[in-house]
Amino acid sequence: MKIGIIGAGNIGGNLTRRLTALGHQVSVANSRGPQTLTDLVEETGATAVTVSEAARGAEVVVVTVPLKNVPDLPSGLFDGAAEGFAVIDTGNYYPRQRDGRIAAIEDEGLTESRWTERHLGHPVIKAFNGTYAADILDRPRPAGDPDRMAIPVAGDDESAKKTVRALVDELGFDTVDAGGIDDSWRQQPDTPVYGLRAGVEAVTRALAEASPVRTEDFRG
Repeated sequence: MKIGIIGAGNIGGNLTRRLTALGHQVSVANSRGPQTLTDLVEETGATAVTVSEAARGAEVVVVTVPLKNVPDLPSGLFDGAAEGFAVIDTGNYYPRQRDGRIAAIEDEGLTESRWTERHLGHPVIKAFNGTYAADILDRPRPAGDPDRMAIPVAGDDESAKKTVRALVDELGFDTVDAGGIDDSWRQQPDTPVYGLRAGVEAVTRALAEASPVRTEDFRG
């Protein structure tokens, strides 16, 4: 597949490494420009592009930028993407550490990914937000392996969710359907599944045990 990755930090960089190794055609962008991605390009064979170019022709677009920077992404971000493309949102809201207070999340009760979706103007699939970046490289396992980790995946677009779950499986992880985007609070920071390195059964149980009450540490 042709995949665009917007954000070349820990998650974006490691997804670039794994997806190119699997034979996908990856375009990667960051806020500082293609010239700053030389090392990653040389290592992986990915193509460095501007943020505005990252989605062109892409069947999957990964948005992996700090939440506070989502509103600054350019308009027309998905112009030229492939028909029926899926958008993966890996983001998290860290009001005290990074993002500042976002009223729509805290006062209106929007899930973090619903807020992101509204800014992007396109449905998103929430995945990898609670995954340690190193695990993308170090923890893939074949299907059926008892040590294979499971990743929760939430989204409203069932076709896009199917595409994303298949891609996660190819990366070496099981998935658990975590419901729609309005249910994605179950995998936000400080929930039982966040950062959980476990299989399908434990991840399913952790999602069920989540509370919708935002803890004090994740309030602005």
